[in-house]
Parts: sequence; structure tokens; C-alpha cells
Amino acid sequence: MVNNLYNRNSIHQPQAIVVHPFYDLTHVPPIVFVYLLKECYFRGTLKVNAKLKALRPLISQSVYNKPQPGPEIFVARCLYILPIFESIRKGFSESIITTFRHGITMEDINEARLLAAKLFIDVLHGLLVHEETIVVKVIEVFGVGFTDIDQVMQEGNNSSEMATELIRQFIDGLIESHSYWNAVSLIERFSLDMFGESLLHRMLERNQYKAADRFALFMGKPMSRLLVQEYVDKKLMKQAYKVIKKKNLQKEYLEICHWHKERSLKKRVEKGRWDDAEERTNRDKRFLQYLVYMALESGYIEKVEELCNRYSIKGFTNTKLPETNPIKSNFLHPRDFSVEEIVFVDETNGLHEATCNIENSKIIGFDCEWKANYIKGQKSKVSIMQIAAGNKVYILDMIKLYNTIPESLDDCITRIFNSPIVLKLGYNLQSDVQQLVHSYGNLKCFRHYKMLLDIQNIFNERRGGLSGLAEKILGAGLNKAKRNYNWENRPLSQSQLEYAALDAVVLIHIFRHLPSHARLVGFHDGNAHNEWKSQIV
Repeated sequence: MVNNLYNRNSIHQPQAIVVHPFYDLTHVPPIVFVYLLKECYFRGTLKVNAKLKALRPLISQSVYNKPQPGPEIFVARCLYILPIFESIRKGFSESIITTFRHGITMEDINEARLLAAKLFIDVLHGLLVHEETIVVKVIEVFGVGFTDIDQVMQEGNNSSEMATELIRQFIDGLIESHSYWNAVSLIERFSLDMFGESLLHRMLERNQYKAADRFALFMGKPMSRLLVQEYVDKKLMKQAYKVIKKKNLQKEYLEICHWHKERSLKKRVEKGRWDDAEERTNRDKRFLQYLVYMALESGYIEKVEELCNRYSIKGFTNTKLPETNPIKSNFLHPRDFSVEEIVFVDETNGLHEATCNIENSKIIGFDCEWKANYIKGQKSKVSIMQIAAGNKVYILDMIKLYNTIPESLDDCITRIFNSPIVLKLGYNLQSDVQQLVHSYGNLKCFRHYKMLLDIQNIFNERRGGLSGLAEKILGAGLNKAKRNYNWENRPLSQSQLEYAALDAVVLIHIFRHLPSHARLVGFHDGNAHNEWKSQIV
């Protein structure tokens, strides 16, 4: 009856087996349907999960093939039969429930719900064997409620009290097996209030926070308040705030809400999104002052003055700083790398002098900066390009140079980027190159490159960006809270110049640690040199 050809090449081809009985289920009883599925499964050559996945489209298609007396009842009867196939009981039950979940037509759902309720009761009485998770899914998918359980129990001359007791015993079993999420699902489904603080504490003891949240929210504000206090005692402030927000308890827990707001502002500041953080303060003096504290800790004096002037904030220098500094202060500085001069280049003579010096260097580091733009689909032009060469860092004013001497700019950058003897280091070079092409695509200098090396690829460090890599290799990171300066303002401040210079010079010093780092990550003997050479573009 079934010639099974389910293999790795036919997993998406259910017609690869003789499945004609599945295309007309009008006269196929559930036992035959399940048997055919079993035959397909046991003759398959894939692993267990892959075989079940391959059969799911077939099961799903069956919803539309007129099973009698109706798809929901057909599914419920299949679930009654599956326990006889012990080894495939759970996998097939999950597959059938999952695939039919989205195909319910509501034609016979009421009768099917009663059949599902009877299946549930038979499992509780030990007359039928199904895993706990399957039983809970049956209840959820068919929408079985207490009235359905009660109706089935009364048909068997049993009382409503007995139905409640059976459900409670089943939930007790779920709790004892630490299946808290399923237990809470049934507590919600049957609106049971016989479980209290002891269940909440048991879930918290096992770090079942999602189940605890769901249980407390169902039980009401008193239980939610208790959960908030438990979270605060455990210093789980994030979880506490979620419960507060869901139960609208903000007025009762102002300090926690303030903590969450400051945390949100801090995360934006650490990404350099000062404008976004400022907007989210909603002009609240407390949070504006917090931004000033973070600007102070970042050494972002321009932002301190800007905020204080805009919102008339006074006396902040005498205000006690938060016990935990919002932003780490042990950051790298250009002086850590003996940078003697940061040269701003915006005219012809300066550009040619910089180019000559850069061409005579064996290794340079370069980076770009542009004004942050939070409008989707819009990009700002690259404002400056910083190039570290020797003990100097050159800051090229790309906007002015392009507008005044585009030919000289094109020629000088071509000489630098096409040089076969100058190794040019960058970090996440693809982003910078794309931005340069977007900004100045008509210049020839950004069409061809030689001797480019992306430090990110060499060290294979994706988390934390350049700052994280610097901290790992050099022992301290970069202050990225200031990344979103308005780079189109002129003149650039000393802080901006130092920030830009550091991004370029740090690349050279990270690269110089490559041999020692190579030993740490497992390069053998002289292979470290060959490894980075193979990455040159």
C-alpha cells in the first residue's frame, strides 16, 4: 500500500510516496489514517524529527480532504487511537495537534470539544495514556473549558465536584513534576483559585519566572504585589518592572519605575543616541539631570553645557553623583598611544602634506564619522575621515574638501588607498566603504583598494564592537557614549577630535598585538602572519 521514498532528497516532495488514500478521507476511518502515517514513518530513512517534519504537510493537507464526520472530530478520534502506538505516540500527537491547529473550520468544534474533554477525563482516570504536555495542548487547541468537563462528567453520572477534584489532582501532578508553565495554563483555563502563595514561591525557587509572572497576573494585584517584592528582594529589577507595567502598578512603585527609566536612558547614551535619550526624558528635570551626570562621566563637556543651557539646569556640579557611575570612566585616550598631534585638514596644502606623510607609513589606521540619522531610509554623508600614521592623526574634512577641491581630494585618497605598500587597517570596513560610496560615489578613489585589512575579521570578535575588542586586547575600551556627535558642525571641538583620532590610532595598536593574540586563539608557530595576510583585500 505504501512505497516509502522519504529520504533527504524528497523531504519537500510528499508525492514521492503512494499517498492516494490521504487525498480522499471521506471513507477513511481514523485508525486507517494513523496506520498509514505509521507505515510512512517506520519505512522512512531520515532521523526521527526529520521524518515527523516530512509528514506534517501530509497531515495538514488532510484537513481539506473531507474527513468524516468532520476535521475536528477526526483529529480527536486520532488522538484517542495514538496511545496504542507507544513508540510514536508523543511525536505523532504533537504533529497532528500542530498541523490541525491552524486548520480548524469550526464546523464541528462543539462536538469535538466534548470529545477532547472526554479524552482529558479518560487520561485523568488512567483509561488512556498521553504525556502531560499533549494533554495540555489538547485542552488549549480544542478550547476545552470547565463546562465541557462538567457536561461529560454528568453524562457519566459524576458530580461537578468530582470534575474539579480530578482537574486539581492533575495540576498537582504537573506541579510535582515541575511542569509549572503547563500547570499555570490549566489554572487559567479552568479559573481555579485554590493555588496560592506556596505555588508562587515554588516557581521562584526554581527560577521559573515566566510561569510565576503568568500565575501572579492571573491571580490579581495582591499576588502581583507579592511577586514584585520577591523580585526586588532578589534584585531582579527588570522582572519586577515587567509585572508593575502589566498590572498598572506604576504609582505604587515609583522608584522602580525611575530605575527602569534611567536604565533605558543609559542604554541609549551608551550607544551614543543622546537626542533619542533627551526626547525620552519628556523634559522631566530628574531625568534631564541624569543625562547631565552621564555626560559628565563621559567627559562630554559640550553635551553638559548644551543640556544645562537648554533646560536651565544649575548647580549640577555640587550634586552627588549616582553611587554606580552610569558610564565606565577608565577609557583609552590618544595620549595613551603617544599621539603627538591631531591635524585637521580642510585645504589644499594640508591635504598634500598629510598624503605625503601617510604614503611614507607602512601601516595606517582609518575610520569615518557621519551625523547620526534615525529616519529609516535616510543616510548622512561621511563628514570626516580620520587616518592615523606614525605619531600623528589626520582628520580630513570630507565635506569641505569635496566641495572646494574635489579633484585634489580624489587624487590624494587614490594615492593612499591604491598604494601596494601601505597596509590600511579598519574595523567593519564594509560599512565604512558603503557609506563613502554613498556619500561620494562619483569620486574614483572609492572604486579600487589595495592592502585593506579588516581587524574585525582577524580577531573574529563580533560582540562589543571596536571598543570591546580594544578592551579585550589593550585592557581598556573606547568611550562610545560620544559617538553621535553632530559631525557636520564646524569647528570640531577638542573632544570630537580626540574621539575621532582614537578610533583610527587604536587599530594600529590592536594589530601590533596580533602575534600574542594568535597564540592565545590557537595559531601555531608562524601561521599567525599567514592568517592575517590571507585576509588582506
